[in-house]
Amino acid sequence: MRFLANENFPADAVEALRHQGHDVTWIRTDAPGIVDAEVLNRAQSDERILLTFDKDFGELAFRSHLPATCGIILFRIKAPSGAVVAQKVAIAIASRTDWAGHFSVIEDDRIRMRVL
Repeated sequence: MRFLANENFPADAVEALRHQGHDVTWIRTDAPGIVDAEVLNRAQSDERILLTFDKDFGELAFRSHLPATCGIILFRIKAPSGAVVAQKVAIAIASRTDWAGHFSVIEDDRIRMRVL
């Protein structure tokens, strides 16, 4: 799958997803400091699913009417280290293939999805 990791997404998690064979670009290395609307525009233009820990993307996603090729996955998990985050992210992403076209919230004990 094609993902765009937001600037706040941990390096360990980006590398774990790449190791699983996903195509992951990362705002922290490609365009640090850009505003949320620009991040969302980049996900849309590159047809990538946005990975973030930033709750602000929920409202932005529904206002911008993202195309079905995009999606947003908001992580709301507790993790004491980057390695634990990476493990939880990798397991969650591998659990489904229908992330595109949804605003998804991944919590420690459940996944909620809403069509964009």
